[in-house]
Amino acid sequence: MSIEEAVIEKLRALPADKQLEVLDFAEFLRQKSLSKRPYKSLRGLWADMGFTVTAEDIAETRREMWQNFPREFEL
Repeated sequence: MSIEEAVIEKLRALPADKQLEVLDFAEFLRQKSLSKRPYKSLRGLWADMGFTVTAEDIAETRREMWQNFPREFEL
């Protein structure tokens, strides 16, 4: 017995309202499999904008963001 045949056999044994739930779930799974697109690299998103972000740029921004963060806490 194939998977399709086993699913149909189980489906036929369910009441109509449960069959609708199975149908909805099958549609959800189908849509989920269609909507998976590979993520585009940020480098690809920035490629036509005429600027680059280096590791040093990121490090400098982090230093600026965290410079006023308290280093030690008193309890």
